[in-house]
Amino acid sequence: MPSQRRAESGLEHFNSAPADAAEAMVLACCGSRRWARRVVAHRPYPDLGSLLAACDEAGYDLSPGVVHEVLAGESSTGLPPSAPQAAHTALAAAHAAYESRFGHAFVICLDAYRRDEYLDQVLAGIRSRLSHEPDEERAISAEELRALARSRLVHALADHPETGVAGVVT
Repeated sequence: MPSQRRAESGLEHFNSAPADAAEAMVLACCGSRRWARRVVAHRPYPDLGSLLAACDEAGYDLSPGVVHEVLAGESSTGLPPSAPQAAHTALAAAHAAYESRFGHAFVICLDAYRRDEYLDQVLAGIRSRLSHEPDEERAISAEELRALARSRLVHALADHPETGVAGVVT
């Protein structure tokens, strides 16, 4: 995967970046300061896999309250302006129903899908997850959040390999 190869080259710069710059980058990937500090504190990472494993480990240690705060800080993504109005309406209604039920934005990692499948996956995901009990949905959302943090970090490192900071893809 090309972005992972570019991320490997960005890892060297991430490892040597000042702590505050590295923390800002990982904080943009997951809104938990505790998570970001823990990931940054364990530098240097020998390879991308080690960094991603550390991200997962730090994510599993977040309390349910912190996970809820991070989820509350997420925002629901929209569609490109060129998408049909019906798609915008359907997505907005689905996001509103989800946020009303669970009190935070719907999160899903779409790395396994092509861009043209995103809308269908989001709508199907919201539809199926609306039937969950709040505790079950919190666990699923936390897992999706960990996957998103990993994906965002890979993208950030790949997009800015010379500095290892900035550029986060949601």
